[in-house]
Amino acid sequence: MQASWRWLRIGFWICTAIAVAVVLRRMVALAHPPQSAPPQLALLDAGFASHGTLTLVHIIPALVFVVLAPFVYLRRFARAVWPERSLFLLGTVVGVTAYGMSRYSVGGWVERSAVLFFNSLFLFSLFRAWRLRHEPVLKLRWMTRAIAILLGIATTRPVMGVFFATSSVTHLSPPQFFGIAFWIGFSINTLIVELWLRSREGKSQIERMAMRPLSL
Repeated sequence: MQASWRWLRIGFWICTAIAVAVVLRRMVALAHPPQSAPPQLALLDAGFASHGTLTLVHIIPALVFVVLAPFVYLRRFARAVWPERSLFLLGTVVGVTAYGMSRYSVGGWVERSAVLFFNSLFLFSLFRAWRLRHEPVLKLRWMTRAIAILLGIATTRPVMGVFFATSSVTHLSPPQFFGIAFWIGFSINTLIVELWLRSREGKSQIERMAMRPLSL
């Protein structure tokens, strides 16, 4: 197995784990608001609670999308159509509600611009995958782009962690660094996967997975 695919696979599972943890934590916080959270975190929790229903309608389909995404690549489900059909439906719900969530962006227009750009790119990639659903290789390329973009929200978390950890030095508050973190996180995922898809190894790997999916 080639090195870049191995590292990409590791990154995929790390992003998946982070995404699941983030959603579960948010659901718990909405159901049982923590009483002793740090001030900055408490402020964020209160912000999400102010539009709790929209948040749940956005994050629950996103959680299911992330959990089902690996099935697209698993050999055991090579002939199953339900994973992809589910991802198309769930992805549409996630994308549409993301536009609504952008109204409440913590990072203002910097964060909102990142959401609008990458969310539109996500929906476009998902739509292209659906349009090309009868062409396995092209479909998988576009579905991989969509999955990578959605998992970009997980990559923003370590970036935010760095900002939180250095806030005593930088004096930046969440409204000031959230937008920057969103642009960095989503850009990392989008660019890395796009470069891999365009590489000789990526093209070869996608063709093999499309014709005879490999186990993750």
